[in-house]
Amino acid sequence: MNLRKSLRRKIVQVAFNTQSSYSHIGSCLSCIDILIEIYFHQMKKNDQFILSKGHASLALYVILNYQKKISDDMLNTYLKENTLLGIHPTSNMPKHIPLATGSLGHGLSFSAGLAMGYKMKYKKNAQNVYCMMSDGECNEGAVWEAALFSARHKLDNIIAIIDKNRIQAFDYIHSALGDAASSEKWRSFGFDVTECDGHDLKDLNIALSKAKKSHKDKPHLIIANTVRGKGINSIENDIKSNYVVIDEKLLNESLIDIEKI
Repeated sequence: MNLRKSLRRKIVQVAFNTQSSYSHIGSCLSCIDILIEIYFHQMKKNDQFILSKGHASLALYVILNYQKKISDDMLNTYLKENTLLGIHPTSNMPKHIPLATGSLGHGLSFSAGLAMGYKMKYKKNAQNVYCMMSDGECNEGAVWEAALFSARHKLDNIIAIIDKNRIQAFDYIHSALGDAASSEKWRSFGFDVTECDGHDLKDLNIALSKAKKSHKDKPHLIIANTVRGKGINSIENDIKSNYVVIDEKLLNESLIDIEKI
């Protein structure tokens, strides 16, 4: 089975069932390959993952569902009344989702606290903390406070990943505040930085494996270049892709497009 296709199908099918414009399909599809690489090829048992870009929660939910950590019945409650699976993830399942996210800019701060705690407790054997952010999120001041803190304390067990799809909400990054997710900016804040293709699992594997093995007394950042809405032709790189409703016509088109990935 092709996991990339299977999880994309699951994302659009669950979104279709909700008939909601708040599933943030574009962002889910831009980051799903990154999540596949982290969850299935990189993370060890005691590592932590923080989804700082909480609006891509459905991508995380389908990963956890595939791993049998969220049941099919629970996944089918997504965005429905009394669900534990909202638009943004909450900490109702702390073992699998340790932080409620959605207000952008806080994931790296939380990750830095976790990473420092692991360093204090386990010294050189500290587990890794993976934190996935969006490029638009890098406009938040709290991100840079956390970046300075992480570099100052030499938290080389932080592996931050930016899903760089170059779109934020209803605008392109370059038209808003410019590129705050540049290699140059992050290096100037003391991070070890690597860029890769966020839809190429081999490229992701090389970048993440290198960061995991590297001990330079620096926190790590992977800039993963992606396409919002990747895999569905009609919404790829479309500003409106985060707020599209998956109707029956788009569902059928999407399933055909996904088969061609």
